[in-house]
Amino acid sequence: MADATTLVILGAGGDLTSRLLLPALGQLLTRESSRVVRIVGADRAEWTDADLESVIRTSFASMSAEQAATRVDATYVRTDITRADDLRALLQDCTGQVAIYFAVPPSVAAASIEALTPEMLPDGAMLVMEKPFGTDEQSARALNRTLTALVPESQVFRVDHFLGRSTTLNLLGARFANRILEPLWSAESIESVDIVYDESLALEGRAGYYDAAGALVDMIQSHLLQVLAVLAMEEPATLDEVDFREATSAVLRATAVWGDDPVGSSRRARYTAGDIDGTAKPSYVDEPGVDPERRTETLAEATFEVRNARWAGIPFRLRSGKALGTPAREIVVRFRPVRHLPRGLTGTSDGAVLRFSLGPDRMSLELNLNASDDPLELERATLSAELGEGALKAYAEVLSGVLDGDPMLAVRGDAAEQCWRIVAPILEAWRCDEIPLEDYAAGSSGPESWPAFG
Repeated sequence: MADATTLVILGAGGDLTSRLLLPALGQLLTRESSRVVRIVGADRAEWTDADLESVIRTSFASMSAEQAATRVDATYVRTDITRADDLRALLQDCTGQVAIYFAVPPSVAAASIEALTPEMLPDGAMLVMEKPFGTDEQSARALNRTLTALVPESQVFRVDHFLGRSTTLNLLGARFANRILEPLWSAESIESVDIVYDESLALEGRAGYYDAAGALVDMIQSHLLQVLAVLAMEEPATLDEVDFREATSAVLRATAVWGDDPVGSSRRARYTAGDIDGTAKPSYVDEPGVDPERRTETLAEATFEVRNARWAGIPFRLRSGKALGTPAREIVVRFRPVRHLPRGLTGTSDGAVLRFSLGPDRMSLELNLNASDDPLELERATLSAELGEGALKAYAEVLSGVLDGDPMLAVRGDAAEQCWRIVAPILEAWRCDEIPLEDYAAGSSGPESWPAFG
């Protein structure tokens, strides 16, 4: 195990570890048979090494990765990760490439980071954080100062698994490797962009986190703004972590609420009792752990503008929600219609529409073509290509970067701050109740008064 990467999991007994982190590791190790990982699990529970090994085997089995579990050396250390002495004892024997994964709630992660000092950390150690990165721009900036006092920014890995989604990465190839798209990728030819990620899942026992966050912070502030940045960025010189992250951060610095009008450019709603795929769902306010007085939204929509030479004047509409029937998950790029049709050519003249579906991964292009019955009549036709799911699931793709010490698919510190700045006017307007909190039945497509999306 001399060449193994050591993955220190703070919060080894938690749901995030067993549900997301370890299954992703299992898939990664199955795919990359030469990779060797040593796991050091830490938590307050009175576990043994055997208990941790059992969790690893079960999690790996969920990804059909049972054989990979035999290549993992696992050690469990009972630890209070908010105590400096405990952290020092935990980390003192870690050698080689070390990644410290904070698989704990944000408040616990912040307390643990405060307890760390630079001399406790192995050389080159990666600090891996789960969202949310702070609670607003000021707290995100303070967290970044603390982190970069411990290690350089290049060793901080802020996890956003949407950056590992195969469809998000497919945007790079579709745009930069095709002359038919790249010259048209601007406000000159594009009239709007929609990015939507709806879920049929309801709260599913996540009130502890979700009720304090809501759809805007949980999805738009983090994941969907990152997708926007990838879609709208200038071509980077390379896809290394410096050039790629600078290109996406530049987009976020240029992004603001559409028309500087958070009231007119955002909507929010909350699901009531309904039926999803034959299963009755209670109203959000009746879910265990929910405080109705918080007026937390479960569906959010906001429109932004990227104020630079390429994109000024183009609306980027982002939406995400829970408990929705037939949920849409796609990126929709609408092109402008042609300026003029020759006399005698009739039918639709709407602009082309390029869609990237976010599971199952598919790209489609809607065009105006001649009808088979009447060659002078235009009709809509769709060309499509199945993109596949990618070799690795999103979390495994991101974890691969963690274990390799490559933060290309991590959120840079200034980008995390910018995401909070971008949504701050909307959050403030919602806190002041300037925007109504509408209702929609679980299993519906959202409030009837909202315009169609996608």
